[in-house]
Amino acid sequence: MGKLTAKQVENVTEAGTYEDGDGLRLVVKSTGRKNWVLRFQLNGKRREMGLGGYPQLDLKKARAAAYENRIQVLGGNDPLEKRQAEQAAAKEAERREQAKLITFEQLANDYRDAHGTSWSEKWRKGWLRKLELYAFPYLGKLSADQVETKHLIKALQPLWSTKTRTADEVRGQIEQILDAARARGLRTGENPARWRGHLENLLSRHEKKKARKRQHHPALKWQDLPKLMDALRKDPSHVSVAAQLLILTGARSHMVRFARWDEFDLKSGRWSLPDERMKTRQAFAIPLAPEVVSLLKGLPKINIRSPYVFPGHGQSGVMHANGIRNLLHTLGYEHITRHGFRSTFRDWAGEKTPFPRDICELALAHDERGETESAYSRSDFFDKRRELMNAWAIYATSTPEHTNEAQH
Repeated sequence: MGKLTAKQVENVTEAGTYEDGDGLRLVVKSTGRKNWVLRFQLNGKRREMGLGGYPQLDLKKARAAAYENRIQVLGGNDPLEKRQAEQAAAKEAERREQAKLITFEQLANDYRDAHGTSWSEKWRKGWLRKLELYAFPYLGKLSADQVETKHLIKALQPLWSTKTRTADEVRGQIEQILDAARARGLRTGENPARWRGHLENLLSRHEKKKARKRQHHPALKWQDLPKLMDALRKDPSHVSVAAQLLILTGARSHMVRFARWDEFDLKSGRWSLPDERMKTRQAFAIPLAPEVVSLLKGLPKINIRSPYVFPGHGQSGVMHANGIRNLLHTLGYEHITRHGFRSTFRDWAGEKTPFPRDICELALAHDERGETESAYSRSDFFDKRRELMNAWAIYATSTPEHTNEAQH
């Protein structure tokens, strides 16, 4: 028989531990709260397991619970681990039930609302419109956990050979949305929309490469760049500084327009972009040449309350999307595009520097290493890229006369 009586359990108020026998004990807190605890030993390890509180669990029920758990211990099973597994299973079942209530369409809207604050209204509408046309008919009513590879194939395969670029953009959007759902606990397992090691084995890589080749942006010859940079340096406007930052960093136009002051560490010469600001959806750091650091340090803030380096008055809060293009046209460069400066840099790096191809591509946030190679080589070669971008800045800001002499 146990040492405690029902009356003792009811009346005891002094804080302490009261043994009933065979590992069952009543723990009384200074607050007066009473809890039952079972102490047992299994495989040489001492364990303690809470059984419940008093009076919900009276002495009779506590002894019965202790007996049932001791039977499991005698059988070589850990009742504490069993209970934890049951609780985890119940929690997972509840998560699945909650996840079923949130459709992919709702997740897409949630993602746009969370990440689209820095997007232009046109971009926000276009981003969602592609999903409405090509993804929602197949995935819209499914929960995140229900989306499988077969649904991706149904959505993407009809487009893959005719509108490969659009199809790949939609695939990337789906991947982002499902990654966000997983972060929210609404999905488990691998992302069925990932390209490397998955969809690349099911959809034609040849078509994807052709789509990339078809994307052509008229670019300025690298030999003519110093002349343009000379003209830009004579213009102190924010748009001109934005154009110079675009050229000297090899960044995309959208990255520059929505650049935030808190992304820049001018002391160490580093521009850190979070994953949601990158086309690849992977965070990326750009080394800043001394010429770029000086350029930004000399840039006065138009609006001290704006977090953006190049603020504007429209709904997006940043400079107009065509600001740099309009400036280039004013300077007589109607034949080139903003994106084309990345090609200008790449041609110069390939023809005039000894840097390996991988470094030149990484400078543009293009990681052409294979999946296996990337897994073993996780470096972003930041220091090597800094050397390359420093050389690029020196060339780009050299005087046109000096450049012409060097070419001859």
